[in-house]
Amino acid sequence: MVGQDKQSPKYQRIAEALKQAIASGAYQPGDRLPGENDLMAEHGVARMTARQALGVLRSEGLAESRKGAGVFVRSFRPIRRRGVPRLAQEHWGAGQSVWSADVPDRSLVVDEATIGEERARDSVAARLDIAPGAAVCVRSRRFVLDGKPVLLSTSFLPADLVAGSAITQPDSGPGGIYARLAELGAGPVRFREEVRVRMPSSDEAERLRLPSGTPVILISRTAVTEEGRAVEVNEMTLDSSAYVLEYDFDA
Repeated sequence: MVGQDKQSPKYQRIAEALKQAIASGAYQPGDRLPGENDLMAEHGVARMTARQALGVLRSEGLAESRKGAGVFVRSFRPIRRRGVPRLAQEHWGAGQSVWSADVPDRSLVVDEATIGEERARDSVAARLDIAPGAAVCVRSRRFVLDGKPVLLSTSFLPADLVAGSAITQPDSGPGGIYARLAELGAGPVRFREEVRVRMPSSDEAERLRLPSGTPVILISRTAVTEEGRAVEVNEMTLDSSAYVLEYDFDA
């Protein structure tokens, strides 16, 4: 552990040494990492210290545990969420899902979906410029990639706007809800996203199957029409270890 800060906890120094070994290629994706017993023997530390070191790698998305087999270097293929082109009208207007822009060569599927109507809480009502408690259509989904949940998404739309449309159905059709909003004369032309990071709630950690210590990325998007009407609020919770957020724009 040459070059490590001698004042840092032992588990952090061991974790850093393992991270350097992964970065150098000494451990390749899919390789088994030294187990707790190996680290105890090599570094002369207690089991808890060895366990904490491996926990750091798991929490940073570099390693994953396999029951009964050990801890392995994760085969990390990040989802590149391209914030600008994914929302372009030419994309959803051509019948493509905004989600397909993130993983064009992989299968991002919905394994949980609920659609209903509820009363808008104050924060949603304010962004949709409707009365608090007004009815909104709510579309909630969980997205899974390569067998792992990576995203929770909930959209809120004014119920009076989308009543009777395909937006209130499980399958909103080609191009998703933005294409259907356009058919209703309320197609979005501008989006605003707010991004922040925090630790997950217990429900979020369970639904996304997050290792202990893994934060989530929160993205809250508002879709606005040419006339300035907000027609959707989309609240997304992302597994931070699965995503790279990419933004391309002109100077």
